Amino acid sequence: MIQAQPNQGMNDTLIARWLLTCAVVIFGMILLGGVTRLTDSGLSMVEWKPLIGIIPPLSQADWQQLFLKYQQFPEYQKINLDMTLSEFKIIFMYEYLHRVLGRLIGILFFAPFVYFYFTRRISPQLLPKLLLMLVLGGCQGLMGWYMVKSGLIDVPHVSQYRLTAHLGLAIIIYGFIIWTAMELINKPSDQPSGLAKPACILSALIFLMILSGGLVAGTKAGYAYPTWPLMGNSFIPAGLYSMNPAWLSAFENITTIQFNHRIFAYIIALFVVSFSVVALRKNISAKVRIGIFSMLFLLAVQITLGISTLIFHVPVAIAAAHQVGAVAILTATLFVSHSLVNRC
Repeated sequence: MIQAQPNQGMNDTLIARWLLTCAVVIFGMILLGGVTRLTDSGLSMVEWKPLIGIIPPLSQADWQQLFLKYQQFPEYQKINLDMTLSEFKIIFMYEYLHRVLGRLIGILFFAPFVYFYFTRRISPQLLPKLLLMLVLGGCQGLMGWYMVKSGLIDVPHVSQYRLTAHLGLAIIIYGFIIWTAMELINKPSDQPSGLAKPACILSALIFLMILSGGLVAGTKAGYAYPTWPLMGNSFIPAGLYSMNPAWLSAFENITTIQFNHRIFAYIIALFVVSFSVVALRKNISAKVRIGIFSMLFLLAVQITLGISTLIFHVPVAIAAAHQVGAVAILTATLFVSHSLVNRC
């Protein structure tokens, strides 16, 4: 076993900066993944080549070959039969850049990890966590291809279950990295008791909200009712939980999926505001106070983005911002949660 160096404090700070850099790039990856989905680009690359897939098409002949392969699959045959090569290049590049960024994240994590390990900068307590991050990153790559495969068979749409799992695993990895980095640099401070549990519950609820958004994206439920605060002509639309069995509607009925997403948003907004009012009345530290005000600000922005996404019929820029806005709120709540859990 390679032992950590004596001056572990400086090493922890250095490792935390590296982890936060990885988290920032993963945040960008989530944004690019949202754009890829919103532009219907995810099925443009019909092969998975983990090693040589990083090489882009370099000639017109390469592009023609890729386009011919794409034409053999359901998305072209059932939806994009009139697509030109120029149009194909656009959707291909979104998916290509998404996959390349995934590989770059792997390198960004693996190469420094090897350096920190062999220079004995990683503490024994931290090593298992970093190894788990490495494994989860590999699983995420496999999950991405597993998701894409679901749209290459008969129905030219990826499974909403696999898309949500792919998004959820990305958020888990991101949150795990953020939390681990904070363990290294967010030192304990004197905080009032009784706030840590609700803060952690709030973080969990926002994670579930992101999964709910994955179902909305995977079923295109955001297009169904482009109105707010009503869904069509009523707050509670007809057809809720109309499938048999009823619980299946929460995953496959677009009316129910959008309704649930809205209600979940109202619940979280109420929870965030209530928690913030209670916490701000207590003797919390300045850093937690800043974290709570960040949560409130991001909540207001996120609500605005969510409503705008609906009423403007899911424009790419606003919808993508809405997706990463959820990740930004999660980041703020993780910071507040860690600061309250990590008490003196």
